[in-house]
Amino acid sequence: MERFLEALWDTSSVSGRLVTSIVLIVLAVVLAALAGRLSTLRVKDTTNRYYLRKAAHYLTVVVLLFALALLWRPFAGRIGLVVGLIGVGLALALQEVIGAFAGWISILTGRQFRVGDRIQMCDVRGDVLDITPLRTRILESGSSTDPESWVRGRQYTGRVVSLSNRFVFCTPVYNSSTVLDHLWEELILPVPYEADWHLAERILCEEAENISSTAEARRAIEQMRHRYPVADAEVDPRVFVRATPNWVELSARFVVPVRAARQVKDQVTRRVLDRFAESGIRVASETQDITVYSPKPPGAVAGPGRPPMTGPAS
Repeated sequence: MERFLEALWDTSSVSGRLVTSIVLIVLAVVLAALAGRLSTLRVKDTTNRYYLRKAAHYLTVVVLLFALALLWRPFAGRIGLVVGLIGVGLALALQEVIGAFAGWISILTGRQFRVGDRIQMCDVRGDVLDITPLRTRILESGSSTDPESWVRGRQYTGRVVSLSNRFVFCTPVYNSSTVLDHLWEELILPVPYEADWHLAERILCEEAENISSTAEARRAIEQMRHRYPVADAEVDPRVFVRATPNWVELSARFVVPVRAARQVKDQVTRRVLDRFAESGIRVASETQDITVYSPKPPGAVAGPGRPPMTGPAS
């Protein structure tokens, strides 16, 4: 026992350092188990207990490594070189973390978005729930253009997506609610050439004027122009006409609030379709007309420009 204690306190020889290292490792294992249990005694939530136990284990490992480094001092007298090598290694290993932290600073100082803003980043759309030093959490909303989205509109899907803050440096960030909080929406309807497309245009224009948030958008643009040197934007509803080989395409353009875009478009579409039906205007679609000519029976009168049918020669 005396020899063991002498070897334990002898840090000048290799054998003494080995004995001390083994004792430190055993103590670390015991302390990690005790710390993991003590830290979760009063915690009932399973998830919180799991993370507390992991944190206690990681902290014990860090303390053990620090104690072993002091014990062995493999690069005594070269602390500058050791610190430099450790710094380079950490910079390479933690470049993602460093980039995420720098992105967090950029978000806070550059005001790219805030909690509650509706943004799109890395093909993820939704409202910002939380901004941490490393990640941004977004409550995802659907899209009518994304084939992977099962919600075919700008409404919540129920999923929360976590994105690294470093993406603000390498991908575009689309913010729909920081300045204007309104969007320009379009309703496109094709009308046959034989229909009264002038009446259809008037119906579209009237319904767009009834549903458009023109006054609110105009005030928002005036406030934006006090902050940014931008040109005045047109917010009055308009209907644009385009001729195609198949039909007359009518595009109604109007302004809607960001978070009510799908509801507003649903309302105006229903009203326009009802008024089209009342006026006898149908919406065009891609069709193909096929004419089938049946063969004429023997002895029938030939049509114009066709020789008379004759029987076989006797």
